[in-house]
Amino acid sequence: MIFLDSGATTLQKPRAVAEAVKNAILTAASPGRGSYPASARGADLVFHCRETAAELFHLPNPEQVVLTSSATHSLNIAIRSLARTGGRAVISGFEHNAVTRTLASVPGLTVDVAHGTLFHPEQLLKNFEKLLPGADFAVCCHVSNVFGYILPVQDISELCRAYHVPLIVDASQSAGVLPLDFVQLNAAFLAMPGHKGLYGPQGTGLLLCHEKAPAIPFMTGGTGSSSLEQQMPDFLPDRLEAGTHNVPGAAGLTAGMRFVMDKTPQTIGNHEKKLRKMLALQLAQNPNLEVYESPDPQLQTGVLSFRSKSQDPEEVGQKLGEKGICVRSGYHCAPLAHESAGTIETGTIRVSFSAFNHEKHVESLVKAIRTI
Repeated sequence: MIFLDSGATTLQKPRAVAEAVKNAILTAASPGRGSYPASARGADLVFHCRETAAELFHLPNPEQVVLTSSATHSLNIAIRSLARTGGRAVISGFEHNAVTRTLASVPGLTVDVAHGTLFHPEQLLKNFEKLLPGADFAVCCHVSNVFGYILPVQDISELCRAYHVPLIVDASQSAGVLPLDFVQLNAAFLAMPGHKGLYGPQGTGLLLCHEKAPAIPFMTGGTGSSSLEQQMPDFLPDRLEAGTHNVPGAAGLTAGMRFVMDKTPQTIGNHEKKLRKMLALQLAQNPNLEVYESPDPQLQTGVLSFRSKSQDPEEVGQKLGEKGICVRSGYHCAPLAHESAGTIETGTIRVSFSAFNHEKHVESLVKAIRTI
């Protein structure tokens, strides 16, 4: 099997991730639920996960790191902390359904889309600047999950700061692949999954919170703290972490983040870009294919979308799967991105690499596509 769908989840994990999960299952109980060693070990593992995330993403305080079950969970918390009935939000034209469906669930919320052509950040910035005045908050993905398009989030953050608009950044496709400095970005919230570029287990995620951002609980319940109060604690991270922690997941995520830190996001990202460029050069020679690659290599990660002029993407994806090559085809839970790129009628075939892919995987994919 050749796995080329790491934009959905990194299937190949460092061995240390599985070992950390196993050790936690065998030795750690729930944090804050007991005064015995197994509970203390669970608390240590969870806090170590926060410390590691704070180190990787340059947060001043590990308690600003909230553990979640996914980027979707993180985005729901962030959006519901800032959204209000009758309010207004501004988003990019490349957002995932984790953003758009959550916004659509808020009664009376107006959502304005800052449109921009694929791989043209200057258009996006101009439209953000037009729409930001008077908005309650903005949401922007750092990287498009469909096209690997790196959006100008730092510039968007500066515009938001100028207009006093809180910003939520979806780092689902950039965490672990691009350098991320939370202080420099100055977002209200930064959401990400643990199971993609951070090489953690599925069912893990992070929400990085600005110390001044409002934090409204998405769920309420026991936290192991302030137990006599019937309101959720007023401090992070407890305020946003009701219920039993996924301690094995946190342990595995810590190991995954350590793997990323040892290699560095820059090294991993450059490796993926090299494979994407190699693939794009070969696919571009096929007149039956449309390949979506930026002319500016600084605007794209190691994700590449393409489509056939004669076959449906789902059909191509199925045929590749039969040959043992795993890619994603269709709309990738991001119809807004396809509208922006002009691929809404068909969707695309998406190839997304990881640190565990190499040039022979590209060669095998190209050969299979030629056969198809």
